[in-house]
Amino acid sequence: MKFSAYDPGEFYDELYEGRGQPRPGSALLLRKFASLPEGELKKRQQAAERVILNMGMTFGVYGSDAGHEQIFPFDIVPRIVEAPDWQHIESGLRQRMRALNLFIDDVYRDQKILKDGVIPSELIYSSKCFLPSCRGLTPPRGIWCHIAGIDLVRINDGRYYVLEDNMRCPSGVAYVLEARQVMKRTFPELFDAYRVRPVDDYPSQLLETLRSLSDLPDPTVVILTPGIFNSAYYEHSLLAQKMGVELVEANDLAVVDGFVHMRTTRGSQRVDVIYRRINDDYLDPLAFRPDSVLGVPGLITAYKKGRVALVNAPGTGVSDDKAVYAYVPKIINYYLAEEPILPNVPTYVCWEPKDQAYVLAHLDELVVKATNEAGGYGMMIGPHASKQERADCALRIEADPRNYIAQPTLALSRVPTLVEDHLEGRHVDLRPYVLFGRDVYVLPGGMTRVALRKGSLVVNSSQGGGNKDTWVLS
Repeated sequence: MKFSAYDPGEFYDELYEGRGQPRPGSALLLRKFASLPEGELKKRQQAAERVILNMGMTFGVYGSDAGHEQIFPFDIVPRIVEAPDWQHIESGLRQRMRALNLFIDDVYRDQKILKDGVIPSELIYSSKCFLPSCRGLTPPRGIWCHIAGIDLVRINDGRYYVLEDNMRCPSGVAYVLEARQVMKRTFPELFDAYRVRPVDDYPSQLLETLRSLSDLPDPTVVILTPGIFNSAYYEHSLLAQKMGVELVEANDLAVVDGFVHMRTTRGSQRVDVIYRRINDDYLDPLAFRPDSVLGVPGLITAYKKGRVALVNAPGTGVSDDKAVYAYVPKIINYYLAEEPILPNVPTYVCWEPKDQAYVLAHLDELVVKATNEAGGYGMMIGPHASKQERADCALRIEADPRNYIAQPTLALSRVPTLVEDHLEGRHVDLRPYVLFGRDVYVLPGGMTRVALRKGSLVVNSSQGGGNKDTWVLS
């Protein structure tokens, strides 16, 4: 394979500084690839895909014609993050996690940030993820968000920017763990040569985070899943298996005498910590949606009395709102008296008349996002949209400006990706995972999502994206 033919193009490339010029951290990897016999890299890609198939590494796509479960697309060329870059990322994520937790706690308690006019009160009260019933809650240890997946992008200036915060039920960490196993099997010799920081201890770090929320010496921890038809069920079952805890559905749990109990073959057992992979609305039919069959009646009452810990806490999603995201630099400054280490992408909040006017006049240049959608849904990429699609988007913004933000169309960095028998650049983002228990822990690496379609900027698996292993060098 002729690596000298690879063209990084005009985008920031994670492995190449220029045509034929590997970055220092990737030189060894690219030399190894170049030394392989003709066709060997493709053979190893196919071998990796067979391993993934045998692992059953799947994800669900709602409404897909191809069937519900699909094998997770994986590319064999890893992304490399050098140690100084990672140190910067880790510091920024720790800062952001602490500030957002202080923000969530404030908006459900004293609301100082609203009274001081840093954030408009109406922005919070109109958020679909703000739950008035959570006012006055005191979560264990005062922590609301214990698990976050914060999406980062890198653009032509080489800097990392936060694209969005996922503070409700972030998914994808299973693919980080499994991608590493696949790469170790496919290229064992590279792991001997490189000092790649391990990711295997994430399940034990997660379990320690969950256990830290109970005062009991040996608390019972469970993962609450909506069931096998959820798009992330593979992840739920994998994490339960790796942590050695029970994976339960709503009908496995019941609130008895004010405490949550789990049905087991040996009778009823009290549950102390629930890692819930169910959205707030469905958690408890007595507190939220009465038609929910995924939740546990009485769960929120038990939680409010401090008899069970919920991870993440109900109401955490207020910090996920993409309109609130625009204010995170001010949030960091307000609570920590610091400047953000990781900057936001410039963002226009459509409910502000000046921003809305700019967005409507520049729809052909901007990416428009619905404030409470995820997975790439509810997004309009102006330069790639038709005239009619932009006109329809303008009507939606005018009808409900609170529900939309807009950002510049970013030149996302690229990583060489195997296409047939050669490498082509494909756009990527990065989702590191952050845990907050007794301290803030950042998994070294995270999920590099790759837009497998040529020229596409959409990396979500539900929209045709795939996954690469992320190597953080020590």
